[in-house]
Amino acid sequence: MIEGIEVRRRSLGKTGIEVSPIGLGTNKFSGGKGLFGLIMPDLSQETINEIVKTALKGGINWLDTAEIYGFGHSERAITNALKAVAAADEDVVIVDKWMPLLRTARNIRRTIDKRLNLLGGFTLDLYMIHNPMGFSSPEAEMEIMADLVESGKIRSVGVSNFNAEQMRRAHSALAKRGLPLAANQVEYSLLNRKIEANGVLDAAKELGVSIIAWGPLGSGLLTGKFHTEERYNQAPIGRRLMLRRNLEDSRPLVILLQEIAATHKVTAAQIAVSWLINFQGDLILAIPGASKVHHAEQSADALKIHLSDDEMDRLDEASLPFR
Repeated sequence: MIEGIEVRRRSLGKTGIEVSPIGLGTNKFSGGKGLFGLIMPDLSQETINEIVKTALKGGINWLDTAEIYGFGHSERAITNALKAVAAADEDVVIVDKWMPLLRTARNIRRTIDKRLNLLGGFTLDLYMIHNPMGFSSPEAEMEIMADLVESGKIRSVGVSNFNAEQMRRAHSALAKRGLPLAANQVEYSLLNRKIEANGVLDAAKELGVSIIAWGPLGSGLLTGKFHTEERYNQAPIGRRLMLRRNLEDSRPLVILLQEIAATHKVTAAQIAVSWLINFQGDLILAIPGASKVHHAEQSADALKIHLSDDEMDRLDEASLPFR
């Protein structure tokens, strides 16, 4: 196993599973397949191996994947990478997600063995409902998830993109089985703070549920790279259309990120992630993706940044328009 740097870990909800504040998002490991494959680069296994190796060496101990990320390609890719770097099962935490679209809860049981086979012997530590768009209720989904925990196929249960009411229903259903709801994975960043106003964050605090933030860099806007005309014009047309609306609105916040980053000798993106995982105490975990090795390096290095209370408050104030 690769020896990583020592990083203070956090409990994943009330499960007792310990994770680094930052994980490695792997939707970019979709291999050109599926919805994410259409918009993500097709990375070689060798590149993926190096990304995973770099993340582990930097103190990141968990990887977030999903069935829909290349319809198994991401799961297989991270398994191959973990084996290539001789990672021990007990030293890595794997998060996976079941896609409920056009399915009922019974499909969770029918497809779990395929997920486990793709993970190649690594434990499925957290299994999540990817969104609330299935044909079954949260209660029905949690019943089958609880069965999987009791049978030893998975260690814990989570949800993704659930609103406050749906999260409470999932939590209540699991509690009846003596299990905690570990996490709710939702979009959250300095450019999207809606969960602070719509009840999701308050419910997570009340119930002891971790928030796993996807999109922590606001589709790349918080890096600042698209705020230069040259880099913006180099982006694909579709991406330019997606970014255009928020480009000017986000500029003051990005300038502040860059100012604070300069004092710490890091990047604006690293400051954005550091704020995200620290401003709400230990509640928030983040999963930046990586398509290049230096992306994993930057994520790992963000774990070492210590923002002052004044710096975090200034970022809080500058991003209030995005609540």
